[in-house]
Amino acid sequence: MADKIVHKPGFLNRRLILGTTIAGAVVFFIVGIIFWGGFNTAMEATNNLEFCIGCHEMEANVYQEYTPTIHYSNRTGVRAGCPDCHVPRPWIHKMVRKIQASKEVFSWLTGKIDTKEEFEDHRFTMAKSVWKAMKETDSRECRNCHNFESMNPEHQKPRARKQHLNAFNEGQTCIDCHKGIAHNDVRHMLSDEELEEIEKPNPDYIREIPQMYKDGLARVEAKEAEEAEQERLAKAELKAKQQQRIEGAVADALDSYKAEQALLAEAASKAAASASDKGGKAVKPAAKKAAKASGIKVNWSKAGSRDITIFYPGQTSIEWILNGRDHGGSRPFSKGGDRCVTCHDKETSDMGAKIVSGEKAEATPIPGKRGSIPVSVDATYDDENLYMRFSWEDGEHAPVPFADGGKMDPENSMKLAIMFATDEVEFADRAGCWGTCHHDAKNMPDAPDADTLAASEFSKQINIGDGVTKYIKESRTKLEVKGRRGKKRGGWDKLKSADEIAADTNAGKYMDIVRYKSGKGEVEDGYIMEQRIMHGSQISAFDAKLKNGTWTVVMKRKLVPGKEGNKAGDITLEKGKTYNFGFAIHDDYSNSRFHHVSLGYKLGIDNEDGDINAAHQ
Repeated sequence: MADKIVHKPGFLNRRLILGTTIAGAVVFFIVGIIFWGGFNTAMEATNNLEFCIGCHEMEANVYQEYTPTIHYSNRTGVRAGCPDCHVPRPWIHKMVRKIQASKEVFSWLTGKIDTKEEFEDHRFTMAKSVWKAMKETDSRECRNCHNFESMNPEHQKPRARKQHLNAFNEGQTCIDCHKGIAHNDVRHMLSDEELEEIEKPNPDYIREIPQMYKDGLARVEAKEAEEAEQERLAKAELKAKQQQRIEGAVADALDSYKAEQALLAEAASKAAASASDKGGKAVKPAAKKAAKASGIKVNWSKAGSRDITIFYPGQTSIEWILNGRDHGGSRPFSKGGDRCVTCHDKETSDMGAKIVSGEKAEATPIPGKRGSIPVSVDATYDDENLYMRFSWEDGEHAPVPFADGGKMDPENSMKLAIMFATDEVEFADRAGCWGTCHHDAKNMPDAPDADTLAASEFSKQINIGDGVTKYIKESRTKLEVKGRRGKKRGGWDKLKSADEIAADTNAGKYMDIVRYKSGKGEVEDGYIMEQRIMHGSQISAFDAKLKNGTWTVVMKRKLVPGKEGNKAGDITLEKGKTYNFGFAIHDDYSNSRFHHVSLGYKLGIDNEDGDINAAHQ
């Protein structure tokens, strides 16, 4: 029997998985490529700026807000369009986002957001949805361009450096701080609970600080330290030259005086001799009255120095600082113990400009009032006294619209107040005297009215007849920080008992204050605990001059108050230690909160850890 011939199938007819032939696989492959290419082309056509603003709702609203921002136009020409921020790059996440977008398309088709007014009505809801999504992905789309690990702190401001370090260490993500950078910001509409939840750190986002970042941080800190040292040496040299000129002028004046006295003595001798020759009485020449020496004598060439720009604070109370809705740095301040100067020391001029104009934290701006004042501060001490010198340019008069005659305090064109505190006062180490300013103080937003004050049970314990003065948290059982459910912010009516206040005062929990008024040269001493308590000073003296448009005010204060001081309100300053201090200047006849203030600084008494180190004379 002949063998049966078996025909081998052709290449294209060979069977593969599930009986599929190679020819079929090729067909499916080609169809797949065509389908995928078409699908991907269609999807990418919906993934560009032009498509996103194709409807008038987007073009007329968010696009108009976006074009003035740095994400649209900048010095490097790198533009981040809508998809860069709102569409994930990983394919699976991109598909999920496209499916989610179908809901937005449905809203557009049904005319749910058809006008600008309707868009504004839904803006907050849409913003929260975006913030939530970005929080859950560790700001994935932000990190397409802005990688934490690639940041160079040498090109960042001090505040940015500090906050990015916090992000590394605590697990913060981009959207926690950077809401409203491409569109109108509605962060302030979040409730306190929502804000706390959406901005709290996520331990899963904690990152190891890259060595590159550490190296950059070390370089910029070394550079800033070198610049500060060069500035210090330049100032010391200038002071030495000024002191040399002063000493030379004093020596010349003394020589002239001695020469003049010698001539007078010679004339008197001749007159006496002449009178004697004539048998008459000696005639005494008219005595020239010498001017009494005035002023506080200090060798300022030995003083430590710092330039501090004070600024107009508006209504930024300690409650404002502690509230995340008002102050983006509230968490680092309250939870991390960050000092105000760490982030804001070089920003005070910009901050003052924003506030004084009414752009931020000021409901009653004063036209023409300057937002900041650069002040040169010098400090030194001898065996008995601390000496501080404050110098600044006098400003133009800006009449106050709500004050009679345009001057709030017509008797005093200038007042200078200086506060000192130890770390016993909770906020003093970070904010200086800021902890004494509250949202319910006189001329502040939540200040109680006269009837409320008159009816208060605390009117017998503290003086509130002219409004609530400065006070510190230690004197209250609680501070209302957030103002929830219509509550007034502050704590004027949450006073501790007299015994509790006395105990805390004796424990050093108070702000020591000394104040100078230019009108009559009055010096006041006092302290702030449950209220501001002022009296005449026995431990401080001032010398103030306005010359050639520049104020120079010198304070002399005893290091150890002793029996002359008020034991309840004057702190002792010891060599080798640092103390918290801040100061305020009421210029241009201003009063109450309408002054300029410093951030909180450290004063060292022969201690280099101080922001200003008072060196021994």
